[in-house]
Amino acid sequence: MNITLWIIASLLALAFLAAGGMKIFQPREKLAASGMGWTEDSKSVTIKAIGLAEILGAVGLILPAATGIAGYLVPLAATGLAIVMVGAVTTHLKRSEKSMALVNVVLSVLALVVAVGRFGAGAF
Repeated sequence: MNITLWIIASLLALAFLAAGGMKIFQPREKLAASGMGWTEDSKSVTIKAIGLAEILGAVGLILPAATGIAGYLVPLAATGLAIVMVGAVTTHLKRSEKSMALVNVVLSVLALVVAVGRFGAGAF
C-alpha cells in the first residue's frame, strides 16, 4: 500500500507542479490561448493564487514524507488539492467543459486516495 501511495502522490505532484507553474509563469492571455478558456473569466491574481496553491500542494505531497519531518502534512496537502479540484470541476461544469471536469474529478479522487491512505493505515 505504501508503494502505491508513493506512486500516486508522485504522479499528482508532477501534474500539479506543471499546472501550477504554468499558471504562475504564463500570462492569462497565453493560458487562454493554450486551451484554458476559464482564465478569460478570472483575474490574473486569482489564476496566480490557484497556481501557488497547486505548487504548494505538490510540494506538500512529497517533501514532508521524503524528509521524515511533519509527515502529517501529506494528507493535509492531498485534501487541499482535492478541494482545489472541486472548485475546478465546478468551474468547468459551469462552462460546459465536461471533459476537463472529468480530468479534475480523477485528480480529486486520486488526491483523496492519498489523503485517506496517509491519514489511516499508510500514515508515516
